[in-house]
Amino acid sequence: MNINEIMDLLPHRYPFLLVDRVTDVVLGESIAGFKNVSINEEVFNGHFPGAPIFPGVMIIEAMAQVSGILGFATTGETADHDKLYLFAGVDKVRFKRPVVPGDRLDLTSEVEAVKRNIWRFRCTAKVDGQTACEATILCAYRDKGEVA
Repeated sequence: MNINEIMDLLPHRYPFLLVDRVTDVVLGESIAGFKNVSINEEVFNGHFPGAPIFPGVMIIEAMAQVSGILGFATTGETADHDKLYLFAGVDKVRFKRPVVPGDRLDLTSEVEAVKRNIWRFRCTAKVDGQTACEATILCAYRDKGEVA
């Protein structure tokens, strides 16, 4: 899935679209994709000057976005259908190594469970085969109108 196909599914746009490509998807089961981390990203102006590190919350957001792509692709819906995947919880988060400009952040997500409109995903972000972050992410699948 290229960036245009990703943008057809997700509502996110620059500067907050954090998935550059999807490399594999098994509907209802798993997804793999990546984000190229560039020094040109605005976040590096302040995190941290002289020692740029990609923020952990943005790694978690990238894992959530790839999970959202899996959910949308599985249900056949998109953000254009007035649907959103919203954070319902983040559990078991562990950061194992820093992510820096020039890294390719490889993202994977697996569906652990779906109960009504709550999806639970097991997510991992790796750089050069080394785990940078892992977490369990809960997302609520909602109509946009329920959010406002």
